[in-house]
Amino acid sequence: MTVTANDSLATYDPAAFERPSVTVDVVAFTAKSRRLHVLLIRRGVWPFEGQWALPGGFVQMDEDLDTAAHRELNEETGVAGAEFLEQLYTFGKVDRDPRTRVISVAYYALLPEPSLAPRAGTDASEAQWWPVDELPPLAFDHAHVLEIALDRLRAKLGYTSVAYALLPAEFTLTELQNVYELILGRELDKRNFRKKMLSTELLEGLEKQRRGGAHRPAQLFSFTKREPVFLD
Repeated sequence: MTVTANDSLATYDPAAFERPSVTVDVVAFTAKSRRLHVLLIRRGVWPFEGQWALPGGFVQMDEDLDTAAHRELNEETGVAGAEFLEQLYTFGKVDRDPRTRVISVAYYALLPEPSLAPRAGTDASEAQWWPVDELPPLAFDHAHVLEIALDRLRAKLGYTSVAYALLPAEFTLTELQNVYELILGRELDKRNFRKKMLSTELLEGLEKQRRGGAHRPAQLFSFTKREPVFLD
């Protein structure tokens, strides 16, 4: 007698094995007021009620992971349409969540400087941008998740054009260098930085200038592609 796939499916018992819950967490960065910031929510429910945490939540049965990450970020903070959102790492220590066995797929997102304040929703009582060097204690293992995300961003900055996602469509070379310095946490030589960036095919000079204060007008540039490009 031949056993078909339909026969196997009919006799398979999905309750025969314990199943851990799956969540997504999102580390959303922005360059704000000349400092690198991360978006946090204050939890309004148990566990860790009243503590700050990364936006995130449980993955629904009918959605993929990327969709869940975008949804949770929007539901808990009001932030939607992150131009750059990439899977970071999977965190699965047995005791990382007091509710049940939870495996979390973390993402990191990059956004230009926001014009509107975040808006808390669902199980978040507050949402706020925090400087990465002045963070409050974080719930769960989110301090470790954030550390991994920051390391990944710094590394990716060295071999891709990922900085585009932290900048508006038009920017000056000084603004571009500021973003690099915020992420790396150190100053860069202005002359060498500009020489390196202008030697690539990443930037397009615009016939526009930005005037501000007593400084000379600065030429505006744009990225040739609004997507990560590998550098030589």
